[in-house]
Amino acid sequence: MIPICDLKKQYDQLREQMLRAIDEVCESGAFINGPNVKALEAEVAAYVGGKHGLALNSGTDALHLALRALDIGPGDEVITIPFTFVATTEAIGIVGARPVFVDIDPQTYNIDAALIEAAITPRTRAILPVHLYGRPAPMHEIMAIAQRHNLAVIEDCAQAIGAKIGEKFVGTFGTFGAFSFFPSKNLGAYGDGGMLVTGDAALADRVRSLRGHGGRVKYYHEELGVNSRLDEMQAAILRVKLPHLNEWIARRRAVAERYTAAFAEMGIQLPADPPGGLHVYHQYTIRVDDRDRVQTTLQSAGVQTMVYYPVPLHLQKVHASLGQGEGTFPQSERAAREVISIPMFPELEPQAQQTVIDAVKSICDDQVSRRQEIVA
Repeated sequence: MIPICDLKKQYDQLREQMLRAIDEVCESGAFINGPNVKALEAEVAAYVGGKHGLALNSGTDALHLALRALDIGPGDEVITIPFTFVATTEAIGIVGARPVFVDIDPQTYNIDAALIEAAITPRTRAILPVHLYGRPAPMHEIMAIAQRHNLAVIEDCAQAIGAKIGEKFVGTFGTFGAFSFFPSKNLGAYGDGGMLVTGDAALADRVRSLRGHGGRVKYYHEELGVNSRLDEMQAAILRVKLPHLNEWIARRRAVAERYTAAFAEMGIQLPADPPGGLHVYHQYTIRVDDRDRVQTTLQSAGVQTMVYYPVPLHLQKVHASLGQGEGTFPQSERAAREVISIPMFPELEPQAQQTVIDAVKSICDDQVSRRQEIVA
């Protein structure tokens, strides 16, 4: 089976460095808020061109604590998309705010900036764009809207570390950039992890307090916070990986280029760079007819696939109270029926990739033949 992602190959290449880093942490006895955490915060912030890095225990908490730091809560609204992982709206719900959905651009799967202003109300406090699959959302347009309406912007960069618009990295356009280090991410830990990046020193200080039980000094607590610290072991692992990130992105893009060249004449929608931007291909996602049958057929051919995401959030039980039924966000609903992600990781070998390409081509050729038979 050709996996959607193979983390073992990456580990095999870095095994000696990883074991050394883990051993050094164990020998030090410093497991919480140690030197690796502080160094990683500085290194990730420097990598993306941000001022302050704040290591946390998950990408979900990164979103959650960004909202908390901005004092967004009950009665407030946050604009985002329904075609994303539930963590995006989970963070909004945790603080007591209400998600307000805007449909996606069907070509990019990111928020359709042309629809944002119509969703703004007197209760709107922030826009939360998602850089889905590693492709940057239209941040120039989003920031212009946010500035006109005095709104905060929290970028969900869980799948997009290293992605750029021009020479500016995602996560540095808005008030906060929220990153995930879930193991399968382009920069993944060996457990959960996340980070916020911000250019605002006061907001950074607030997040540091919130992540440590609501206090800046040990045993002195100013507000109810949470326990959201990235542990030293994960920070050490991520520091081993970070210097390789640009090379891994380049390899992902090379895999994507081979897919795109092979599928160019097949009449299916393919991912691509935004104008003047850089897609980091956390996923290589295509759209196909009869997606579920395609997925089953690829599985039989020895190719693992994933569907990100099969049910848009406005149709999920967790958001039933919003009262937004089928047909409310047609582009998100259609994408949920048609998208499928195929194997994508830096170590994907050309021979294995060719197997994927051949299997996809065979299925699509068969679909064309069946359509022609129906017409005839």
